Amino acid sequence: MITLEILSGRFTRLDLDDLRRWIAEGYVRAETRDEGLCFHEIDAERVRLILDLRETMEVNEEALPVVLSLLDQVYALRRRLRQAGVTLDGPG
Repeated sequence: MITLEILSGRFTRLDLDDLRRWIAEGYVRAETRDEGLCFHEIDAERVRLILDLRETMEVNEEALPVVLSLLDQVYALRRRLRQAGVTLDGPG
């Protein structure tokens, strides 16, 4: 598990108020432990994704839930296809 301190160190551009809002909105999952908020690696990567969407791709706060939902659907479909034995080949 990754503590809030480690997560903050990993993503220095992370604003804790934003993170709390993302947790409240359900974009990122966190567990409360004795040492405070803790995150699984997949949730830390979700934070990276959100930061990239906002900063690199300039996705605004209003569009963020739509983009995250679409990405979640794509990943879920890929998982189901893999489970069904379908391979996804890249271009060319």
